[in-house]
Amino acid sequence: MTTEHAATLRSLHVPGTPLILPNVWDAASARAVQDAGFAAIATGSAAVAQVLGYEDGEHTPPAEMFAAVARIARVARVPVTADVERGYGLKPRELAEALAAAGAVGCNLEDSDPRTETMVDPGAQAAFLAEVRAADPNLVINARVDTYLYGSRTRQEAVQRARAYLEAGADCVYPIGLADAEEIRAFVAEVGGPVNILFRPGAPSLADLAGLGVARISYGHGLHRAVHAYTVKLIGAVREGRDPYREG
Repeated sequence: MTTEHAATLRSLHVPGTPLILPNVWDAASARAVQDAGFAAIATGSAAVAQVLGYEDGEHTPPAEMFAAVARIARVARVPVTADVERGYGLKPRELAEALAAAGAVGCNLEDSDPRTETMVDPGAQAAFLAEVRAADPNLVINARVDTYLYGSRTRQEAVQRARAYLEAGADCVYPIGLADAEEIRAFVAEVGGPVNILFRPGAPSLADLAGLGVARISYGHGLHRAVHAYTVKLIGAVREGRDPYREG
């Protein structure tokens, strides 16, 4: 089933008909995504970290993060892909084995250091991705490109990194922070491989992203942030003696 799920997840990355991933943070949210009919489940590292009581940026002990992924995978009937930041310091084979043991058939891997928010050398990142690929040929690797967060913010650097990661064995590249429609169109055309875009306020619509040739759309920790904000509102209503169930 793991191999079949990996093949299914990989096949869902279709430019123009993107895989939609409302990122989850626990088994309950995973069930909700699955019951809504989505074809795959993706975790979000920031959301999972906060649920576990940690800050994002690899502050979550890897054993706790992979245990959370395993709880999500346990309730899943569809492929699960896990956001594992830059691997929590695990060696490529250890990382691949931890993902497999947790039941994940895909992963996100960042090319910046989560603790320092500085870019990793692109050659070193490509080598890391190649080792992860060698450790598990079936794993669906989504290689994050963080230059729009911490790098030069130029398309040239982002495209160069993306091409190198695809050549190293990544299945999809993820220029997080890229939201301008024409820049997305150009990036997709120049990279020549599946591209993941983060849906956020100000980003093109789902239909527009599909028209730009995007192959995967994820929501990061946006949904969890909204749910948490609503929870805070309900708790505030209780504290003030109001009926939380009447809160809009």
